[in-house]
Amino acid sequence: MKKIDKALVLNIISAFARFYMAYIWISAGSAKINQHLAVAQTIQAYEIFTPEWSNYLAYVIGPLEIAGGVLLLLGLFLRPASWVSIAVLTLFITGIAQAWARGLGIDCGCFEVDPNSDAQVQNYFKTIARDLFYIFLAAWTIKRPFKKFALHP
Repeated sequence: MKKIDKALVLNIISAFARFYMAYIWISAGSAKINQHLAVAQTIQAYEIFTPEWSNYLAYVIGPLEIAGGVLLLLGLFLRPASWVSIAVLTLFITGIAQAWARGLGIDCGCFEVDPNSDAQVQNYFKTIARDLFYIFLAAWTIKRPFKKFALHP
């Protein structure tokens, strides 16, 4: 029986962490492009920001998510991009947790922003658990970045 190469397994996990998080950020950001009003309404539903701030955030959140994903995809500043991912995900978890604690029935608008669909109240626990998994992947990238195919690790 062959011995499993530990370095190979760690490289596979590192590659998965980097490229999957790139996919997540690009997918989430792409869903928000050309959906300004729907994104602003989703942000406002959290009842944290004023309508003006919700409007401003709706313009920047999609492009920033895409930019973070592209940094990970291209391997530019892997550790700093992953630290920013952790900070943003922590803010998302905080927003979701406060909405849950206050009994707000919202849809996070994370990956699909469709103003024509019937809004479904999200499963808060599942959403927070998912985001904690994403934090784990970002932390893995900080600890052991997959530098192969990276332009500037």
